[in-house]
Amino acid sequence: MLQPPKFAFLGAGNMAEALVSGILKARLAPPANISATDISTSRLEHFQRTFQVQVGSDNAEETKRADVIILCVKPQVMDMVLLEIKGELSQEQLLISVAAGYPLKRIQQHIGGKVSLVRAMPNTPAVIQEGVTALAGSFGLSTHHLQLAQTIFESVGKVVIVEESLMDAVTGLSGSGPAYVYLVIEALTDGGVQVGLPRAVASVLAAQTVLGAARMVLETGEHPASLKDRVTSPGGTTIAGLQQLEDGRLRATFMKAVEAATNRSRELGQ
Repeated sequence: MLQPPKFAFLGAGNMAEALVSGILKARLAPPANISATDISTSRLEHFQRTFQVQVGSDNAEETKRADVIILCVKPQVMDMVLLEIKGELSQEQLLISVAAGYPLKRIQQHIGGKVSLVRAMPNTPAVIQEGVTALAGSFGLSTHHLQLAQTIFESVGKVVIVEESLMDAVTGLSGSGPAYVYLVIEALTDGGVQVGLPRAVASVLAAQTVLGAARMVLETGEHPASLKDRVTSPGGTTIAGLQQLEDGRLRATFMKAVEAATNRSRELGQ
């Protein structure tokens, strides 16, 4: 039997916590095979208490001992962290970055050599294992390492593989997308309150309706338009509501939101 990989998380923030939780729940590795570093003592104490993993403050030392290194630090400190671990990396290791707007080319410039690299763009529902992550691999990345990265992020949700040039578009859609959906849930809840429902009841109805509709799309594989048509009877309540959404240019507004977020992601990455 193959030994489970050893993981080093450089940065112990919310995304690192989500991934450690997912890895442990999926039994990809035991706690003894996972380490985390951070400048925050309280975060390290939280990781040790919650997950019984190893913790430390020496990025280079933890990198040396790991098979998979996951960079969960903020983009503005990536340069410094990469310089710290540069001398400890080998071709056999897999280096994964979740830093938004930080391209693979820039990582390679800092560390040099033929290191296996994957850039990941997860979103916040990964915290409850319902996220979606886009992965982009460096040139020459082995199938083994790509599959390993995919398995890791499947522990916190669904995974898609894209070209790195599409990462800004991913950021604009799924990276920023939860905020758009929260706004929809809030608006639906307010609509329910406006027509007489208690807010607590309206909130449950709105959130579960969004969840159920999303699962229908994913589990049936049907086009959203087809599923929408099933709910829309001639002269009925749904078509009356849809007409108001069309009058308000809802679809065009959502498309513009994704476009604006994508453009902003490009600006921040320059």
